[in-house]
Amino acid sequence: MDIFTTMITPYNKDGSVDYATAEKYVDWYFENGLTGIFAICQSSEIFFLSLEERVKLNKVVYDRAKALEKKNGRKFTVVSSGHISDTIEDQARELCAVWKSGTDALILITNRLDPNNEGDDVFIKNAEELISKLPKDAKLGLYECPHPYKRLVTPKILDWCVSTGRFAYMKDTCCDAAVIKERCEQLRGSGFRLLNANCQTFLESMRDGGDGYCGIMCNFHPKLYAWMGENFKKYPEKADLVQSVIGTFGFTEVGLPYPLTAKYHMNLCSLATENIARNRKSEELTDYGRSCMRQMKLATDALEKMLEE
Repeated sequence: MDIFTTMITPYNKDGSVDYATAEKYVDWYFENGLTGIFAICQSSEIFFLSLEERVKLNKVVYDRAKALEKKNGRKFTVVSSGHISDTIEDQARELCAVWKSGTDALILITNRLDPNNEGDDVFIKNAEELISKLPKDAKLGLYECPHPYKRLVTPKILDWCVSTGRFAYMKDTCCDAAVIKERCEQLRGSGFRLLNANCQTFLESMRDGGDGYCGIMCNFHPKLYAWMGENFKKYPEKADLVQSVIGTFGFTEVGLPYPLTAKYHMNLCSLATENIARNRKSEELTDYGRSCMRQMKLATDALEKMLEE
């Protein structure tokens, strides 16, 4: 199973990107058993980063991940997005810059390919044009990014993706177990891997043929997701318990000010991080939010220890 985190962006006190701490995050993700990182995605606040910042952050993440991969002999995949512009020409420029900085796959944001939600034919036409401007050896993926709107893919689009032979990954954000099951059946045997971003349906999606997880909660308790990916078939009853825990804590995604919560949690994990984001005000992280993060860590640490016994 592929268990990917979504990369968050740390900042220095002056608001500039803290690339040194980002590198430490990569180490932490690796040490906690993850198999990959989704770099420069919405969790990275890409709509608030310059292209120069996006490219540099991606290079830092990719270079560090590949150094760990080489040193430890364990695969550590990096997939990257970062295209936020409206025109196909500008998106191609962004993605080509990201590719040049290093990545295992370029992930296309679905709403950028159909910005006005005009339908599948428009989506496919724009996607074909964009792909024609990208490196021919680049593996591709899809990401149903919620901002500025969530453009879900359809069976027609998935069939088209498979027909190109270019697509390797999809970050599924539909949050609907029945739809995920249908997508898994459609993609079976294609080599196009579906990674669920919704932790509440995570276990069910793997049992229905999904290929893993790619979501924000790996910024909080990555070991539990790594354990699930490796053991959900071997220990089904324990997997049900772990699912109930991660599914419940997953509701903090919308109830608390992410990514500030993730940055505070990094501090709880001894990774010093400033309480700064560009898409949220620092004061949104209240004492209540910090308390919730501490409670989450206490509970998940105990569960991790139990699973090791």
